[in-house]
Amino acid sequence: MTVEFWYLIGAALVFWMQAGFAMVETGFTRAKNAGNIIMKNLMDFCIGTVVFSLLGYTLMMGEDTLFGLIGLPNMDLFANFKNFIASPSEGFTGASTFVFNLVFCATTATIVSGSMAERTKFSSYCIYSAVISLIVYPIEAHWIWGGGWLSQLGFHDYAGSCAIHMVGGIAALIGAIILGPRIGKYVKDKNGKVVKVNAIPGHSIPLGALGVFILWLGWYGFNGAAATTASELASIFLTTTIAPAVATCTTMIYTWIKNGKPDVSMCLNASLAGLVGITAGCAAMDAVGAAVVGIVSGILVVVVVEFLDLKLHIDDPVGAVGVHMANGIWGTIAVGLLANPDAPAGLSGLFYTGSFHQLGVQLLGVVTVAAYAVVMMIITFTIIKKVTGLRASAEDELNGLDISEHGLPSAYADFAPSVDQYTSYAGYDDIPTVAGDTPVAEAIPVKKVPTFNDNPDAVKFTKVEIVCKESKFDALKKAMTDLGITGMTVSHVLGCGIQKGKPEYYRGVEVETNLLPKIQVDIVVSKIPVRSVIETAKKVLYTGHIGDGKIFVYDVENVVKVRTGEEGYDALQDVE
Repeated sequence: MTVEFWYLIGAALVFWMQAGFAMVETGFTRAKNAGNIIMKNLMDFCIGTVVFSLLGYTLMMGEDTLFGLIGLPNMDLFANFKNFIASPSEGFTGASTFVFNLVFCATTATIVSGSMAERTKFSSYCIYSAVISLIVYPIEAHWIWGGGWLSQLGFHDYAGSCAIHMVGGIAALIGAIILGPRIGKYVKDKNGKVVKVNAIPGHSIPLGALGVFILWLGWYGFNGAAATTASELASIFLTTTIAPAVATCTTMIYTWIKNGKPDVSMCLNASLAGLVGITAGCAAMDAVGAAVVGIVSGILVVVVVEFLDLKLHIDDPVGAVGVHMANGIWGTIAVGLLANPDAPAGLSGLFYTGSFHQLGVQLLGVVTVAAYAVVMMIITFTIIKKVTGLRASAEDELNGLDISEHGLPSAYADFAPSVDQYTSYAGYDDIPTVAGDTPVAEAIPVKKVPTFNDNPDAVKFTKVEIVCKESKFDALKKAMTDLGITGMTVSHVLGCGIQKGKPEYYRGVEVETNLLPKIQVDIVVSKIPVRSVIETAKKVLYTGHIGDGKIFVYDVENVVKVRTGEEGYDALQDVE
């Protein structure tokens, strides 16, 4: 009872990983597709539950047939429910085994969501999700865990580096190839040759980080749920902690050396890569073996992600192929190399015993399962593409799948960041240090639209529009107040431009142009000289760098105060 209770708690932790996948994929993609990503991750589990109940579960765990290729389908879940939930003399109830294997099946399906994000028709994705949960995953999982031919040979994949992550990663790769890249990802010449790779940064690294932490927590259940003793569970927790931690440190150092700065999104991918890498051998390796797995995983994920993007021009927005396929293969093979006979699994790895037997079995399993997955996924995606169409229209993709597929104007409706969270709260007297050498006229250009009169005695109205960095708003507001400005309109805007200086990189791709948050301040003046407003703003905003801000000046025909009906000069006065 105690062991089965932990088995079910582990299954619940694996289910919670769906939230982690949803957050990682959402954060690593653009906001206009956030609702679509959430919907796909939700339906992966819900659709998977339906089809796995009907056929998938018995194909995986039914009585072995056809020389270990598939389980014999049956309807015990529906027709023999009393026995299905009854406690056997050994092992777990049928209900526990069903739930446990269901959540693993859903994990396999959801890996693909990230690689095909932002351009896949939702209806077509639902069909794919049903197919992989109905027949693709259950059959190969039977070979490994259901008493099939690979398990009979001694193939070891304790928690799914091969059965789940490699298969899901292969499906992600095939889907991304057949689907094609996102619009604007690659620039081609007239001959169709890719001449430039564009970075498309995700909209929320914090969401991605939250997803990684959720997944890491869930992975203790993913790897540890099948443990039957406290010693085995402790050993699994140890290796499941060491491998991702070492992988993340490795990626941090590697990208720091390679790009000049540690890459945040790559380090998040590396944590997952280390977890994937240790999944097959979590009960078969010691601390040293787990560390070696982590080092290789940390380098492998960066190399594969960048190779796919920069060389093969395969668009994988979240790095699913590098994380799951590459490290699923590596983790499965690593069992044959690094298994320690003193670990709970008791396997003999090449580096510890000199025996090639386990390595040979692991290689055979990787090749055969991979071949099966490649064939099945090519057939699946090709049929979907021909029958229903796989890709959303260009218009829908550009508008965002939230609105086109789900009628959702924004996943973040009614949410806007507070201005104060960006301010430095520096007073007007704290004049910024001039660190650059750009002339003030270039750093904060003034645009006259069309012209304005500097004569303070002229009876006229002028609107001064100031676009500046968000961090300078508080100082600008104080300076304007000290000048006598009693009213201003403040808006959040996004500025697009290429900044001079050292290039920045996102997942190994140089970021050339990006939308940066800015503040737009609109002020209408009459009594206060326009030139005073301009010079004060320039004094506050100037640091000597391109991007300090811009100031626009417009003629205003009239001003009307709605509450009192006053017009002209009187409408600008706060004192009645």
